[in-house]
Amino acid sequence: MKGKFYVIGVGPGDSELMTLKAARLLEKCPVWLAPTGRKGGESTALGIVEGVVSSDSKEILTHYFPMKKIRMGQTPDSEVKAAWDQAASLIVARLQAGFDVAFPTLGDPAIYSTGFYVCETLLEQDPDLLVEIVPGVSAIGASAAAAGQPLCLGDDRLVVIPATFENGQLRETLEKFDSIVLMKVHRVMDRLVPLLEELNLMDKAVLVERTSQSGQRIRRDLKVAMHEEQHYFSTMIVRK
Repeated sequence: MKGKFYVIGVGPGDSELMTLKAARLLEKCPVWLAPTGRKGGESTALGIVEGVVSSDSKEILTHYFPMKKIRMGQTPDSEVKAAWDQAASLIVARLQAGFDVAFPTLGDPAIYSTGFYVCETLLEQDPDLLVEIVPGVSAIGASAAAAGQPLCLGDDRLVVIPATFENGQLRETLEKFDSIVLMKVHRVMDRLVPLLEELNLMDKAVLVERTSQSGQRIRRDLKVAMHEEQHYFSTMIVRK
């Protein structure tokens, strides 16, 4: 009998934000495939899991996934696609041998997660495999909680977008919606902050870096933050 593949959201960083279901399934699965963003680097998701579930008896497969832009509807970068294919092959081999495999992923799998690309690639290789997606606490919700503010209330219109959009798209979004969550802001602060200033939104914005992790910072002094290096795990919330 084939094993089952689980994509498991493990939350944004604090191991105590992992769900009971996530912990139970990770305990159950004998194989974990942990994603890394750097070759030979450590897996942040694995570190979160090991704060709750022992990995002593597990087969741990760490796999590098290049951090490159993916445009929906377009052919992915060859290095990115190769990483998905290689991960899927590792997983399929274990599943066909009868082992359940867990893929711990940061935050919630439904929000910009590599786990879904791996699932699609996996099912291309073997359409009959069993797959389950397990939701987790998102960095978006955790960032709002850390900042002590809601994401949206009443008839607020909420949008979540990568801050790497072109300025025209960012401007349109910032003007149109009531609450805007900007992901991946670490590389675009130099053009994002002037745009917020131009739209008179500086006092409506908060930057949360490494939410719920060691070293978490909450920044409202965006002009100062603009000239400092930001961590990859940085989220900005603009609420009018």
